[in-house]
Amino acid sequence: MRLISAAVFLALTLPTRLLACDLALILAVDVSGSVDSREYRIQMEGLAEALRDGAISEALVRAEAHVMLMQWTGSSRQRVSVPWTPVVDFDIADALADRVAATPRVWRNFSTAIGEALLVAQEAFTDVPNCERRVIDVSGDGFSNEGVEPDDVRLTLGAGGTTINALVIEENETGLTEYFRTNVIVGAGSFAVTAATFDEYPKRIRQKLLREITEQVSSFDLP
Repeated sequence: MRLISAAVFLALTLPTRLLACDLALILAVDVSGSVDSREYRIQMEGLAEALRDGAISEALVRAEAHVMLMQWTGSSRQRVSVPWTPVVDFDIADALADRVAATPRVWRNFSTAIGEALLVAQEAFTDVPNCERRVIDVSGDGFSNEGVEPDDVRLTLGAGGTTINALVIEENETGLTEYFRTNVIVGAGSFAVTAATFDEYPKRIRQKLLREITEQVSSFDLP
C-alpha cells in the first residue's frame, strides 16, 4: 500500500461538516454468512479497483464526493469500516481505494438484515449535511431474513431524498434482482445491476459506480 502523505491524511480526517459536496455515497457491502472469504476479497478488491478507475475517480473529484464504506450482515451488525472521506483530489481517491482494499472482514457467520443496514446508513448522512445528493450503494447476495423488512423503510428513506441503488449477486439465489427492485431500491433514477456470479462483481461495480456518480439515470441495466 502506498504511504499516505500528510496532506492526504488531513483531508481524510477533516471534519466533513466544514465541507460542501455534490454527492454523499455509502458503499454498503454484504458480509453475511453466505459470503465466503474469497467472495469477500472479490468485493473489496473489486471496489478498490473501481475507485482507481480514471473515469470514476475523476467523477468523484468533480463532485467533491464524500464516500463511506460500511459492512453489514444480521441485526445490530453494521459497522463503518472507512469513515466519510472527502474526495477532493486524485491522491485522496487513490488513498481511499487503498483503504478499501485493505479493509479486514468484521463478521462471518450471521444472517441478512438489509432493512437495518439501510437505517444505519441513513443515520450516517447526518454527518454530511452539506451534500446535495445522498446515495446508498448496497450489494447483496440473498434475501433479507432478519430484522425490519427493507420495504418497510425504503419509502421513508426515499421520501427524505435518499436514493438506494443495488448490486445484486445472483450466484446462489434466483429472482433476487426482482426482489431488490421491488423491496430495496428507491429514489429518482434508482436502479439495480445484476452480477451473475461473484467473479462478475468487479465489472458490475465499476459500471454501477460510474452510472450513479455521474447521474446517468436511464431505466435499463448497463450491459
